[in-house]
Amino acid sequence: MLSHFDYVVYKISFPNGKIYIGKDIGQGGHPIRYFETWNRALVEADFSKAEMQDSIIRKKILFESADKPKVGRREMELIAGLGANDPNRGLIDTLNSEI
Repeated sequence: MLSHFDYVVYKISFPNGKIYIGKDIGQGGHPIRYFETWNRALVEADFSKAEMQDSIIRKKILFESADKPKVGRREMELIAGLGANDPNRGLIDTLNSEI
């Protein structure tokens, strides 16, 4: 059975306790393999070598809708509500950066 998501807001949890809140409003809905495009150097700077050696990265769908503007609004609410815009809690300034 093929599972399908509409447009989503998701949370990625990293082993160092930091989170990333993002949205996927791409053509055709949200595929399970999508984990965002971030700047590798910025993300790796938040990890020790030991954390990178053995880590689990978790993605959780927090919100789903066929309405793109609603997904965008919910993303902003969740970023603020979960503290993903706080550099001590969230990985910020990584979206659309060069890998």
